[in-house]
Amino acid sequence: MKDVIITIESAKLEPDELRKMIDSDDCGSIVSFIGLTRGIENSIKIRELIFDAWEEKLPNILKRLGDESIKKFGVKKVIISHRIGRVSPKEPIVCIHVASTHRKEGFIACSWLIDELKSQAPLWKKEVREDGVIWKKGLG
Repeated sequence: MKDVIITIESAKLEPDELRKMIDSDDCGSIVSFIGLTRGIENSIKIRELIFDAWEEKLPNILKRLGDESIKKFGVKKVIISHRIGRVSPKEPIVCIHVASTHRKEGFIACSWLIDELKSQAPLWKKEVREDGVIWKKGLG
């Protein structure tokens, strides 16, 4: 298995299926983060999110972040998956699984990965809300 697996999903993101892709024989922990679409934001109903991405660049940036987390934190394996297109409330937007020898570096790496993804990934988000449509500022 590759140390870093990246997927970009336009239809459905399946965290449990992604988790099965980790060969964890040499690992003592798998730390996961699954980001979901909220149904309410500041008391306003969210109908859906629409993610736009620089699709040619996105996998490369996520792969670089995964590789960097392995070097920086000593984790063994990383899977990062992100949705593009329309995502309804309660559906997963992003999934990160980090396999490591010990839990501490897994938690640190997973937290670092989602923060870096949100600041570096060429993704833009539009909220379709009951009171209209707004583009969220910034990347991620």
